[in-house]
Amino acid sequence: MIKLDADPVRFGQSFVGSEAFKALFQEGMELIEETAAYLDGDGREESRQLVRQASLAYASESMRLTTRLMQIASWLLLQRAVAEGEMSPDQAQTEKNRVRLNSKDASASISDFEALPVRLRELIGLAARLHARILHLDRLITEGETAPRPAPANPVATQLGLLQKAFDPSE
Repeated sequence: MIKLDADPVRFGQSFVGSEAFKALFQEGMELIEETAAYLDGDGREESRQLVRQASLAYASESMRLTTRLMQIASWLLLQRAVAEGEMSPDQAQTEKNRVRLNSKDASASISDFEALPVRLRELIGLAARLHARILHLDRLITEGETAPRPAPANPVATQLGLLQKAFDPSE
């Protein structure tokens, strides 16, 4: 039996339940843990050895990094809650609006950035790439959820069109 009025599968619904999402979630959480360990350990020691200007850039960039990672964590946790049925997509959208994924971010000058410890620069780069991927996925999910659904086809008109085409002598 053909069901003509079935809704299309939405990307967001299928993605958050996929293995790809689980891998993304794992990657994000590992990056958060890795960054926290660095900032509390080696990063703290490295920051003490920096000159004043580089030390200010370190403080600024580490705060920017932790903010970005908190936004990523919030998004990932909301999507996981949807996947596990703890929250509806509409509830997740409402919550997501409270913590925005900022796409514009001021950063240090090139010279200040280059003065930062190598590991901090690596973590900033990893977080920026993950953030860009999540922004892209969020747009796909949001656009898919708000895309207009096609009107169901009229089965009688469809059958009449097929009959007309079958018996049309010009074809």
